[in-house]
Amino acid sequence: MENKDDKKMKNVISIAILLGGLFIGSLFVDLGQIIQGSGFSSKNLNKSDIFEADGKTWVAYSEPAVEVKVVSDDACEKCEPSEALVWLRRVLPTIGARKIAYDSEEGKKLIEKFGITTLPAFIFDKDVSNTDFFSQAQILFDSKDDEFILKTQELGLAPGKYLNSPKIGEGDVVAGNLESKVKVVIFSDFQCPFCKAFWSSFRETMKGYEDKVAFAYKHFPLGIHPQANGAALASECAMEQNKFWEYSDKLYGSQDDWATQSGTQKFKEYAKNLKLDTAKFNRCLDDKKYQSKIDANVAEANEFGISGTPATFINNQFINGVVGTNDLKAAIDDELEK
Repeated sequence: MENKDDKKMKNVISIAILLGGLFIGSLFVDLGQIIQGSGFSSKNLNKSDIFEADGKTWVAYSEPAVEVKVVSDDACEKCEPSEALVWLRRVLPTIGARKIAYDSEEGKKLIEKFGITTLPAFIFDKDVSNTDFFSQAQILFDSKDDEFILKTQELGLAPGKYLNSPKIGEGDVVAGNLESKVKVVIFSDFQCPFCKAFWSSFRETMKGYEDKVAFAYKHFPLGIHPQANGAALASECAMEQNKFWEYSDKLYGSQDDWATQSGTQKFKEYAKNLKLDTAKFNRCLDDKKYQSKIDANVAEANEFGISGTPATFINNQFINGVVGTNDLKAAIDDELEK
C-alpha cells in the first residue's frame, strides 16, 4: 500500500512536471512569436511600454481600445475624415476607425438613431466613456444605447456635407418661385462687413432667377455686433409693410453710418425716407414685435452649426462666407440641372 509520504512526493513531482511544461511551452510561444514576427508575449509586453519591430514602433497605453464608426460619403470631397481622425488620435490614440457609407443600411440606421444632419459623423463605442478624453470633454458627446456621437460642430469641425437644409416656413422673408425645386437660404447679419460684401452678389443673382428659384433671408445677428439685432427688428417691421428688400438694401448700403450709432433713430429715419407708415413702423420697432422670430432664426442657425455670417444654403449645398455673383449662379445652376 502506498504511504502518505510517497503519495505526497508523487504529487510534488507531478506539479513540478506540469509547471515545467508550462514554462517550456511559454518559452516556445515567446520564441515562436518573435521568429514569426506575430507579436510579443504578455510577459515581454509587461516589461516595457515601447517596442520596435519590423520598422514600426509599438507604444502601450493604459486606456482601452475604442472603435469609432465614421459615417461619411466617399463622393463628397469635403467629407473626407482623415484630418479629423489625425486630430482625434492625438487626444485619443487608442481609437480604431471604421468607415460606413451614409446611404448603406447601417449608415441609414445610424443617421436615424442619432438624428445626424452633417457628414462626416463620428460614433464611438461604450469604451470611450472609460478614457481620459471623455472624462474631460463629456460635454462634446451625446449618447444612445451605449454609443456616443461626437458633437463635431461644437468642437469646431466644419461640416463636409449637410443631409438636409433649412426650411422656408410661414412668415419667412422670401422672394422668387416657392414651387421651385431649388431653395436658396441665407443667414445674415446686417452689421457684418462680410455680409455687406456678399449682399450685392446675392441681390444681383436674385434678379436673374426670380422665376426659377426661391430665395429666403434668415437673421443671425452676432453678439459682437451691438446694433445687429436692432437692424434685424427694423427690417422685419419694414417687411410688415412689404418693404423688406428695399429696407435691407438701405441697411447694407448705409452700414458705416448706422453701425457706429446707438439706439434706433437711424432705423426710423430710413423708414421715413422709404415712405413707410412711420407711426406703425416706430411702434413695431419700439415694441420689438419680431424678437421671437429673430430668436427662432438664431436657434435654427445654431442647430445647423453655423458660427459666422454670411452662411448660404443652396438646397443641401453649403457655402460659407462671401462668394461672387458668378460662383453663386454656378452653384444654383448645378442644382437646377439635377
